[in-house]
Parts: sequence; structure tokens; C-alpha cells
Amino acid sequence: MSTNAPFRILIIDQVHESLQNNLVKLPNVVIDYQPEITKEALVEALPEATVLVLRSKIKLEPELLRFGSKLRLIARAGAGVDEIDDRYLTENQITLINAPEGNRDAVGEHTVGMLLTLFNKLNLADQEVRHKKWYREANRGLEVKGKTVAIIGYGNMGKATAQRLSGFECEVIAYDKYKSDYGDRYARQADMEAVFQKADILSFHIPLLSENRHLVTPHYLDRFQKPIFLLNLARGEVAPFAAVRYGLEKGIVKGAALDVLENEKLQTLTPQQQTDFEFLAASPKVLFSPHVGGWTFESYQRISEVLAEKIAAYYHQM
Repeated sequence: MSTNAPFRILIIDQVHESLQNNLVKLPNVVIDYQPEITKEALVEALPEATVLVLRSKIKLEPELLRFGSKLRLIARAGAGVDEIDDRYLTENQITLINAPEGNRDAVGEHTVGMLLTLFNKLNLADQEVRHKKWYREANRGLEVKGKTVAIIGYGNMGKATAQRLSGFECEVIAYDKYKSDYGDRYARQADMEAVFQKADILSFHIPLLSENRHLVTPHYLDRFQKPIFLLNLARGEVAPFAAVRYGLEKGIVKGAALDVLENEKLQTLTPQQQTDFEFLAASPKVLFSPHVGGWTFESYQRISEVLAEKIAAYYHQM
């Protein structure tokens, strides 16, 4: 890389200190850390940035990105990149990197945690005991052993989940539309027909793309040969409220664990979303968490470490 122009890294979200500590070692690097930056201030700061680092504060649309005339790299401190206009990046030769390696372990553990909570009604039993209600028979649980878990999307998150299920003596099958020969010691490669036929548990770990937005529909659920437990730790739009409600009402979905929601700005739900959300929220068969599947103290640091390595690798290739 030329030593004349500084390599300016603009960070617009709170990140672990390890990111800056590692990047400051690079020669001719200027780091501008503004985790509280507003969209208006970002417009003023972007023209000088070579690298933009963010989590999920701002949706990067062309109207905003066009201010980054010197922008060469966007680094997402996390896994999902659906809030970034990849077409604009391609047209303007801007590289996009993310850090799914940093939070895959957290997602795998959270998935298993939600599954065990559903199977053993831990959230409900806890509240009952706190109110001096001692209902043993009503809280009889299920065992994961002997069940078939179908993982949709066998990338970093899917593999981490399968690995953590390996000690439960269950069968794990995986379907990934974009991979081939991806079966391993933790999961057997399968097609969707096998998923529809065999699954007891369905776990989503796919990125949000236009073709899988609202992937889960009534027709999709009707194809399952057995009632299933549905877990979504991917993106909420993959399994919208209405579809999950349909599955519960029809008895196709025996329980649902949702770390992500179709609309996570709960004060802005449409009337239909509000109705369906209220149904899900009132159901003892539904378990929620606020999009924290990949957000642990350990992953917070690891994401920054992974991102620093990737930014440094890009820097040395320039």
C-alpha cells in the first residue's frame, strides 16, 4: 500500500477495544472511533474514510454510500450483511467483509439452549414455581435423544449448532442450497424432501436473501410429515409471524423458539403483525429472545479480533 495517503478507518458502532488495539499497529493508519455518530454526521465523515466498520446501526443504502468517495472496504462486526446494498458495492469496487467466525459458537450454544428450554418448559416452570405452583406432570419434558434435527444453512452457524448437538445422540441432517459435499461428522447432507419427511426439529441458520424472505409459508409447513419444533436464529423475515402462527394453530408447529423477529422494532408493527405477534406472545409454546443469539461477552471480543485480522489482510494486499 502507498504510504502517502492515510488508511482511514471510521468505526461507527461500539466495538471491543481489541479491534483498535490491533489495527493501530498498522503503519499510516488513522482510526476515527465514533460509536455515537448520527446519520447526518456520518455523511460528513464518510468522504475521508477508506474503511467503514459498523454493526447494525445504519442501513447502508446507495443514497448514503455515495458520500464515501474514498471508501474501499466495509467491515461488518457480526455475521449478517443484509442491511448493506451489495449491488452498489460491486458496481463501485468496494469490498465487504464480516466476522461470522466470531459469534458462531455463541449462536450454536444459544440454539441448543432455546431447544432445551422448549423441550423442558423451563421458562414456564420457573415462573410457576416462583408463584408457588408445583405442576410436575404439566411440565413433563421431552428428550433430544432420538430426534431428527434438520439444520437449514450449513455455514458457520449451522455447523456450530450441529457440533453442539453431537453429544445428544440425535440424528442431525443439514440442507444448504449453496453448498455441495458439505456433510461431516456432525451432520449428514440431505435434500429438502428428506427434511420434510424426517425432521422433528427445524433450525434456521441462513442469511437473508431476496429468495428466502418469507421462506416459511403455510404451504411450506404443510409439507412436513411430522409435527416439528421450529427454531429461528437467522433472520426474522425468513419465518414471519403469520406463518409461525399458522403452524401453531394447525398443530404443525409444536413449539417455536425465535431469537429474531419479522419486525424487531416492536413499536412499528403493522396491524396484522401486531395481531399475529400478540398471538405468539400469549402462547406458552413460543419462546423469544431479543436477537442475542450471537451476542455474548466472548463473541463481542472475538468478533473484533476476527475483523481486525481481515482488515489487516486487506490492508497488506492493497
